[in-house]
Amino acid sequence: MTTSTGELILYRTDDGRTDVHLRAADGTVWLTQAEMATLFDTTPQNITQHVRSVYADGEVEEEATCKDYLQVRQEGRREVRRNVKTYRLELIMAVGFKVRSPRGVQFRRWAGSVLADYLVKGFLLNDQRLKDAERADYFNDLLLRIRDIRSSEKRFYLTLRDLFKASSSDYDGTAETARTFFATIQNKLVYAVTGRTATQLILQRADPDAAHMGLTHWVGGQPRKADALVSKNYLDQHELDQLNRLVTMFLDFAEDRAERRVETRMADWIKQTDRFLDFNERAILGDAGKVSHLQMEEEISARYASFDARRRSVAALLAESEADNDLHQLQAEAKRLAVTGKKDRGRS
Repeated sequence: MTTSTGELILYRTDDGRTDVHLRAADGTVWLTQAEMATLFDTTPQNITQHVRSVYADGEVEEEATCKDYLQVRQEGRREVRRNVKTYRLELIMAVGFKVRSPRGVQFRRWAGSVLADYLVKGFLLNDQRLKDAERADYFNDLLLRIRDIRSSEKRFYLTLRDLFKASSSDYDGTAETARTFFATIQNKLVYAVTGRTATQLILQRADPDAAHMGLTHWVGGQPRKADALVSKNYLDQHELDQLNRLVTMFLDFAEDRAERRVETRMADWIKQTDRFLDFNERAILGDAGKVSHLQMEEEISARYASFDARRRSVAALLAESEADNDLHQLQAEAKRLAVTGKKDRGRS
């Protein structure tokens, strides 16, 4: 069985007795010598000899297949940090050939199929686990994540573009026409969930005096101006779940029409969107709203500038306060040492 947890990929041997976590980084996976010994059911000393032999024979380059990895472990009450050497998949496979054990054969087969699939796609799916009714929560969590990915603005745009290109005889892919058309579709879906167009939603919820400018989602440690211009980033969790589900249903609806070769002109797609929303008992947007996207961008740029200036001011004050605290601590320590020195000299 194999699963991926963050940057770790779990490999379980065929006999089910051993689990090994491979670190995924730089488009490949890495193991330490001790982990290779566990994987191939042999001793660390034997692995060391095979590693030296692989490098001596020139099968792989040491510089490209070996790097230090910071290992943090709790030993008693202490947190111990050590740099340990990790080895790239090419070296692991070469050692597996030299070990000549059933474990080596099993791993090479797994690496050539399942692991290769992961390194290309960036994910692994355990089909049997997903089909297990007792693991419904795991399945539902995966569905939520897939919906969120599908409804991201870039993914939504690219998917609809390909579907409409395939099914619309009058498809116009010029930049301005495409942007206007897809903004119309997106506006209708956002309005169906929130009762506001995308621009109205952003202008209503973007607050330069609020924490994170009123955003509920953003990329990285701090919100950027680009995050502040995306309507989806202002939705609460309930609204976000509804939008993700609605977008997924709409994409399935559009994909089904495209696969059945149902020819639909671009203007008809607007009508089909309203039809889809009406069937799902959702509010239908009748116009584009009173505020243009350009007007919204100008207003949000000004608000973000105010928000960013306030954030930088607060950060500067915190830094100054921390510096003052550090100085007070240093002064107190200097006084303590001076008093201790006087007492020592008095005793002598």
